[in-house]
Amino acid sequence: DEAGAAAQVAALKRVRAERDAGAVARALERVESDARAGRNLMPAIVDAVKAYASVGEISERMVGVWGRYAEPVRFDDPDLAALA
Repeated sequence: DEAGAAAQVAALKRVRAERDAGAVARALERVESDARAGRNLMPAIVDAVKAYASVGEISERMVGVWGRYAEPVRFDDPDLAALA
């Protein structure tokens, strides 16, 4: 419902206003750095969440390193063969 959505938006704005922006930036930098280095990302992601980084902010750093996933097109799929 609209009231619930408005409450969620307000809560998110409050968290973003009150969180330590520097700590979030450092945590997101570590996520990106560890992704580029091929290290285990879980510790960096946990630290980013503890700093109140959003899932979207964390995900965008990983997308910046690896790109956005796109399922490969397979022409040997029987469901797609009928379209050819």
